[in-house]
Amino acid sequence: MIYSTENIASLFDSIAPQYDKLNHLMSLGIDRRWRRKAVREIVDVSSPLSVLDVATGTGDFLAAIAKKSGPESQLTGVDLSEKMLAVARQKLPASIHLEVGNVEKLRFPDNSFDRVSVAFGIRNFNHLEQGLSEMCRVLRPAGKLVVLELSYPDNPVLLLGYKCYAFHILPFWGSLLAGNREAYSYLPASIMKFPKPDVMIPKLRNAGFSSVSVHRFSAGICLMYVAEK
Repeated sequence: MIYSTENIASLFDSIAPQYDKLNHLMSLGIDRRWRRKAVREIVDVSSPLSVLDVATGTGDFLAAIAKKSGPESQLTGVDLSEKMLAVARQKLPASIHLEVGNVEKLRFPDNSFDRVSVAFGIRNFNHLEQGLSEMCRVLRPAGKLVVLELSYPDNPVLLLGYKCYAFHILPFWGSLLAGNREAYSYLPASIMKFPKPDVMIPKLRNAGFSSVSVHRFSAGICLMYVAEK
């Protein structure tokens, strides 16, 4: 099934109340470690920064950024799902601005932010190239994009176990605990369809980024892209 922007917003609205609990449970908490590594690429303790987090969801990544940022930093989160943002508002400081928005049509002027980030949401972009171009557009010259995204291992033995978990165990628990098997079937399918680094790196360069690196975590089930404008 091909999901439109509206479908994706509705899907995440439906799982928002249980999203955090299931995420941490099903990753055995390792997602927190991945976020900490990405935050180190974003935060500069020597000076305040303006940071835009897209596909911000329930705000876990913004919370991690805020914890390490100085009080003068300006943090903004954008997401398609109002109900995911409602959860984020309960955990984030009031100084962080949150709004419903589409990364493919960002309302911000050119060169608005020092950093742009997206954690576990880029695979949900309806038009990946447009989203990448928009994130580059709103970055200031020499600004940095940090992308954290799930992937799958290249090792065939690990891949077999991964697929068993992702396509059988994960939807079962999603159905049992969140009452939504469709959402937790969509999520692993979106991981398998998302481009690997040999495709993703050229896409980032074509979008306007001059320097791109990729870092692999946990046998390749999580990737971090760091791209400078």
